[in-house]
Amino acid sequence: MCKKVAALVLPKRHIHTSIKKINDQGRDEALNGDLTGIIDIGSNTIRLVIYKTNRRGNLKEIENVKVVARLRNYLSERGLLTEDGILKLIKILQSFQEVTRSYSLTNVKCVATATIRQANNKEVILARVKSETDYSMVILSEYEEANYGFLAVVHTTPYEEGVTVDIGGASTEITYFKDRKLVHFHSFPFGALSLKKQFIKGDTPTPDEMIVLKSYLQEQFSTLNWIQQKLVPLIGIGGSARNMVQIHQEFIDYPVAGVHQYKMKTQEIHHLNQTLQKMTFTEIQRLEGLSKDRADIIIPAVEVFSTLLVMINTDTFSLSQKGLREGIYFEESSKSKPVPNVLNESLNELAIDYQIVREDALERQKLAVCIAQLLMHEGLLSINEKDEERLKRSSFVYNLGSYIDRESSSQHTFYILANRTINGMDHRERIVTALLASYKNKSAFKRYMRPFAHWFTKEEGAKLRLMGAMIKFAHCLDATKRKIIQNIAIQNNGEELTFFIHCSKDWQPEMYQVDKQKKHLEKQLGKSITVKFFGDTQ
Repeated sequence: MCKKVAALVLPKRHIHTSIKKINDQGRDEALNGDLTGIIDIGSNTIRLVIYKTNRRGNLKEIENVKVVARLRNYLSERGLLTEDGILKLIKILQSFQEVTRSYSLTNVKCVATATIRQANNKEVILARVKSETDYSMVILSEYEEANYGFLAVVHTTPYEEGVTVDIGGASTEITYFKDRKLVHFHSFPFGALSLKKQFIKGDTPTPDEMIVLKSYLQEQFSTLNWIQQKLVPLIGIGGSARNMVQIHQEFIDYPVAGVHQYKMKTQEIHHLNQTLQKMTFTEIQRLEGLSKDRADIIIPAVEVFSTLLVMINTDTFSLSQKGLREGIYFEESSKSKPVPNVLNESLNELAIDYQIVREDALERQKLAVCIAQLLMHEGLLSINEKDEERLKRSSFVYNLGSYIDRESSSQHTFYILANRTINGMDHRERIVTALLASYKNKSAFKRYMRPFAHWFTKEEGAKLRLMGAMIKFAHCLDATKRKIIQNIAIQNNGEELTFFIHCSKDWQPEMYQVDKQKKHLEKQLGKSITVKFFGDTQ
């Protein structure tokens, strides 16, 4: 076998078991025992999320119920949550308990953030919630709220260093982390809702109001010397960041599903900010991607992001769809320490979900890397370390769509990988992986590539087609999954390329598949290919 072939270390195969449908009389027993409920009492919204934990300790969201409460508006000038506010909170929690009871759910963590934390009658609120609902509410400290967001980011994104910002209704949490460890945190006692209430009289701000708001934010953020000129990504957490990203995706007709790890440049956020400020409130309310309940607070939220980007002096904003609730889960579970490699953990989940046979995938990966090294030696391929990582991960998940349907496996593979959230992989890399792992032929590749053509140069597209053809060729070399290939060598004779394949067993099935499919590699290399199998058995 070709020397120096690296491989991803992935877990043994697990059999995927699907969750049974929930019936009307109560939740199926298959769900019980592995469920965690988290209630997040924010200043703008209150949300119940129920997670299912699989056998590897990874969580999957199975319920998500949101109610717009705007508790911040019920905080009096004396700092008391009014009786109307308390009653609204109790009523919402009582409606949530109908859901948690239907699951027979006993593991529910109910947490409150800034508005309850800032309320002078918080002890009364705690007692009322405990006596009138199924829940015992916990009021998060400023550190806890910031730390949970940080934990979610380092568990689900690839960033080693960055600044996180979570804009709630009445507080804004900012952290700085390095080497995936929390270094600094701060909680400002203002959020999108309180900024709107303090600086903007109408539904949308006037130019003068925006000047005052911007000046205030600059003054506040300048007190954090540990974010100044950091030149690291700004990672947004929470509903306001998510809504901003969704609006931008609609503006540019974005072709990929999902928002986690979506990136925006500083200039794009500045432009979006200016565009929103020129719109009427009715126009803002009609924006696709914007929750109607955030129409009056989206502009102050975007101004926060815009101001922070300048302070940090970065051109990278990235969204983390995972935030406080997931951070709570990670701390509560055995995953309080970040996994060593977020992307490999995601590939592990794909292996389980789509019944990828680990040994077969690693063999294909090994063969693909070996072919790449041989072609590089002959000057027929030029790839860097990043390209080799793409080759390895794509060959591992190659053709995973056959789990759904073998006949149309290429289409399913591309759709799944292009549209599934893969922690540790940004959207561009998702498309690269989808293109390589679904490679069927040049025409299919070009069809899948069409919506993303502006993402890649002509040279990058040609390289990806060649890498896809190499993976397909490697797949054919282990057609029967017997792992019979002992060694590969090649001879470059100008117009013709000869592969010498040393096998340990009968190679007739592999030879048939290679002869049938080698044309794809021939087209990309611009050479005819002869494949000679040999060994001790024939």
